[in-house]
Amino acid sequence: MLGAILGDIIGSPYEFDMGSKSKVFPLFSERSAFTDDTVMTLAVGAALLDVPPDASDERIKKQIVHHMREFGKRYPRAGYGVRFSQWLAAQDPKPYNSYGNGSAMRVSAAAWLYEDLETVRRVARLSAAVTHNHSEGIKGAEAVASAIFLARTGCSKAKIKEYIEKTFQYVLDRTCDEIRPDYHHVESCMETVPEAVTAFLEGRDFEDVIRTAVSLGGDCDTLTAIAGSIAEGYYGIPEELSLVCRKYLPSDLLCVLERFEICQGR
Repeated sequence: MLGAILGDIIGSPYEFDMGSKSKVFPLFSERSAFTDDTVMTLAVGAALLDVPPDASDERIKKQIVHHMREFGKRYPRAGYGVRFSQWLAAQDPKPYNSYGNGSAMRVSAAAWLYEDLETVRRVARLSAAVTHNHSEGIKGAEAVASAIFLARTGCSKAKIKEYIEKTFQYVLDRTCDEIRPDYHHVESCMETVPEAVTAFLEGRDFEDVIRTAVSLGGDCDTLTAIAGSIAEGYYGIPEELSLVCRKYLPSDLLCVLERFEICQGR
């Protein structure tokens, strides 16, 4: 999950096309902050930590809804979209057929807590379906979780690319240089997940993936959170970046991250 959180914090100053479309920028600045991407990533992580591996679909979804609403109400100004804010406030929240990229940015815990790809994909679908039950919203979460799992279990970038293209029909044939000039702020899975995966595929190490993702522009914190979550699985995270990241998190969110890392034996 740390890769997603770092991507969110580093990308946050450049959201809404506020960057210069360059890989040269300070990783952290006075405008760096965690956003809804971090809050919901940790909410899903906390939910999955609170259910046994063999929990039913309904129990998993119930826990995810509970934690997402609890964390969302604890951090009401984290930058949620209008429809998600309404879902947080509803007495009886229902999925609202969204294909927004929120389902893809919050899914990383599912790729680390389960040891087979089938279960990872199942839990990713469940994590999306509580809000983003449109087929594209579910596909985006499932694709990102799959990429993270493949990355962390030793697959090559060529294998990850092949799997994502074949399984999810995302077109990954453009380079970042081809994407960058016309790419703009868009919040759909269809126009965020392929770009984030491409940034991961082109990056030379964790930091270069982050810089490449930010350089594309668009919904920069979310795109970079997704790219960073995959890069963590493939490269790991430099200790110095990990230490800086933790300083941005309040104690309750940091507690979830540390609990997750203990579970992973880190």
